[in-house]
Amino acid sequence: MSDGPAFAAMRLADSMLPTGSDSLSYGLEQLVAEDRVTDAADLRQLLETVLARQLAVCDAVAVRAARQAAGAGDLDRVVEIDRRVLAVTLPAEFRESTRASGRRLLDLSRETLADDRISTYAARVDDAAAPGTHPAAFGLVAAVEGLDGRQAAGAFVHAFVASQLQAAQRLLTVGHTDLQRLLVDLRPAMTRAVATSAERSAADLQSFTPGIETAAARHEDADRRLFLS
Repeated sequence: MSDGPAFAAMRLADSMLPTGSDSLSYGLEQLVAEDRVTDAADLRQLLETVLARQLAVCDAVAVRAARQAAGAGDLDRVVEIDRRVLAVTLPAEFRESTRASGRRLLDLSRETLADDRISTYAARVDDAAAPGTHPAAFGLVAAVEGLDGRQAAGAFVHAFVASQLQAAQRLLTVGHTDLQRLLVDLRPAMTRAVATSAERSAADLQSFTPGIETAAARHEDADRRLFLS
């Protein structure tokens, strides 16, 4: 059994991967500014909510579906999933950020992985034939790298949580140890999100985080912004 997919999953989940995640807070900046998230306990509750109500039922589902479609060489199906992700993403900032991250991942992968599926899909995104959302792009790259559905969803979930914790370090008074403790404490919620995503199809994509979505809408008009979302 090859270790290649395991190493690939680690790379995709690594915060060093330059997809622009370090410039995104997905509403956290606004929630901190409004004193709705003030400490590690609040942050944990927020991330558990996002894991259950967004990643488990939307993003990770799309990652799995795109991986499966790309694995079968069905790029038209990847486009359908891609468009569905964008359709259920309501905040303007989130729509912009998921497309920006997806494009960066595709561009990076086009330069580093020799596979026609990536170059062909990246060209579709360049031509505006596909939106290039991050979950769809992530699933496509995961298929090329040989990840199975569970590995792909797990890498995506871990990458999202890690990026949120890094954003929190810049926004809150939390230290490295606190963040590592949170990353460990969130494992059950991350595991549930990955498991739940396996029970759904791309036709069932949904997201219900109204508090975060309305915070994102307010963030658009904020006078000072450290993050793009």
